[in-house]
Amino acid sequence: MSADRSHESLGGHVLVLDAGSSSLHIALFAADGERVADQDASEPPGPAAAMELRNFLSEVPSPAAVGHRIVHSGPHLTGHTLIDTRVRALLADVADLAPLHVTPALPVVDAARELLPDVPHVACFDTVFHKDLPAQARTYAVPERWRAEYGLRRYGFHGLSYSWALQRTAQALGRPVDDLQVVLVHLGGGCSACAVRNGRSVDTTMGLTPLEGLVMSKRSGSLDPGALLWLQRRHGLSTDELDDTLHRHSGLLGLSGTSGDTRDLVRARAEGDTAASLALATFTLSCRRGIASMAASLDRLDALVFTGEIGEDQPEVREEICSALTVLGIRGGLLVPELEDLMREGLRRIDQAGRGVPVLVVATGETQQIAAETRRVLGM
Repeated sequence: MSADRSHESLGGHVLVLDAGSSSLHIALFAADGERVADQDASEPPGPAAAMELRNFLSEVPSPAAVGHRIVHSGPHLTGHTLIDTRVRALLADVADLAPLHVTPALPVVDAARELLPDVPHVACFDTVFHKDLPAQARTYAVPERWRAEYGLRRYGFHGLSYSWALQRTAQALGRPVDDLQVVLVHLGGGCSACAVRNGRSVDTTMGLTPLEGLVMSKRSGSLDPGALLWLQRRHGLSTDELDDTLHRHSGLLGLSGTSGDTRDLVRARAEGDTAASLALATFTLSCRRGIASMAASLDRLDALVFTGEIGEDQPEVREEICSALTVLGIRGGLLVPELEDLMREGLRRIDQAGRGVPVLVVATGETQQIAAETRRVLGM
């Protein structure tokens, strides 16, 4: 665990918990927004991770609030909110819409509430950023009965990441958020793109679940629905098998047969691995399609913004995406910032000035955004 005790006297610390299917990131932020301490749990969410949380809390200032990243809000929660008995039940009800994320997050919520029963706990949702999607962007072309009875609609995800990246982009360009029309691209284990017009999300590639959209590390992204029906009818694949394969064994991993990590695939391609080459080509084409479709929801394109682990740390991927987007006024020949500089400064503009649409890289700020949203909910 890394820690900085210089902010202890400010009080009002916020503990941030970001649980994934196999990871738990813990961070503590001071009242001025500075990170005081952070730790990646050595065990996936569960009893052992709860013990790590207890150990973490024993070494840092006591938090005044806890912010939990919850990927899916479901239909009944449209804003970041205090977790009470009702909200906890609603979270359990939507877990199957984001099984890789919400399911492992709930035991962490319960453990934290047990360890810190007198502290307010806030659910911060990735879907909130997209809550005002226009009807034409959120509506699936299925019968009204399905939409009404089953709640089929587009939600969109990576909203906490997009909120942070949008604010930083506005600062970098010296323009107010509500004057910007940009495409934001989060590339990590999960991948998506989002169109923002005048500070609001107006379109995004993920849908009812975080499985739709771009090719991802281990997730398939969008597929022909007819292909899934055919696999069930002709080959007898069960829903559980489809679920497991599409979430955990597809995407870059499924294409390459070796890895879902673009860094591994870039190295393998250089060594002549044709499967790695195909995986990267398919991935970057998927990203370009997503970016172009998002740009179609804007009146102009003020900037293209990359964030997420791949977006930050994979210059080859950024270059291959941008060099083939000249139709949108985006050019290749991107600058390659040092990762240490990017992490320290939080943002870098990487296009060649005067050669087209600005291209920026923003260091992922989901935990900082969760801390900020938690403070807003509680009026801290």
